[in-house]
Amino acid sequence: MLFDDTKQAQRRITLGALAGIAVHFLLMYVLGTLAFLGSEVAAVFSYPTCSFPPPFEGCGILLSYLLFALLGAEIGVSTLPFADSGPSLIVRTAAHFALMVVTVALWAGLNFGKSGAVFCLILLASAYVLIWLGRWVGWYVEVAAIRAKLGLAPGPSLLHWRESLPYLVFALGLCLGLPALLRLLDPQDVPALSGVFFPFLLLPIGTFCSGLSLGHRHGFSPLYPVACTLFSLAAVFLLFNDSALFHAGISLVCALLGNGVGTLLKKWARRKNTR
Repeated sequence: MLFDDTKQAQRRITLGALAGIAVHFLLMYVLGTLAFLGSEVAAVFSYPTCSFPPPFEGCGILLSYLLFALLGAEIGVSTLPFADSGPSLIVRTAAHFALMVVTVALWAGLNFGKSGAVFCLILLASAYVLIWLGRWVGWYVEVAAIRAKLGLAPGPSLLHWRESLPYLVFALGLCLGLPALLRLLDPQDVPALSGVFFPFLLLPIGTFCSGLSLGHRHGFSPLYPVACTLFSLAAVFLLFNDSALFHAGISLVCALLGNGVGTLLKKWARRKNTR
């Protein structure tokens, strides 16, 4: 079960399902009647058959309502706490998100095709991340207030942004300053330093090792890989061209991987010291 309080979850599921049906009916009226998103979208919402051929359009419309009811139920229970412990919370959150992905992909795929399903899944993932990030920030503020009332030392900064600041200087020099220098040293005919040596050796090693150091000292710091990616994107448009966009991907993956490994090493060392 996703929830410990099953009765409360059942109430949320019922209310969410009813709300989903109501929202579907409202979308049929607004998007189907006003048609401000285009005639094709209006046709789907005014007559959502889920691509069922005649004479089974009624079954398709019923399926569309059922999928919206299921989505409403899934949204309804998303406001409840999934678990108290970290591992259980991650597992149950992943299960809940997977159910929503299946529901949204099925409805959007049946009505709008593959491209529509991908678009709706991107919207779902973005909304899911933003909502959970907002809930996490609220939790962090509550913990900080409790620590202040108890007179305890403040905990780590939000997403370890303060601890990441010294590493940003290194990231700026690595992702933007170093390729600028190598561009000056490169021969004009074959830019081997900035075109081969930097992206395939210096950049991955530098971002991985710096992320490893940050993770080992302060734990998981997701803002650092993001900063490395942004610096690399700036270098792409200031120093290179669109063909160098993979630099940003290398920065993101290597910094994130290094930070994750460093975080695991930090946890392993802490457990070893407590034994």
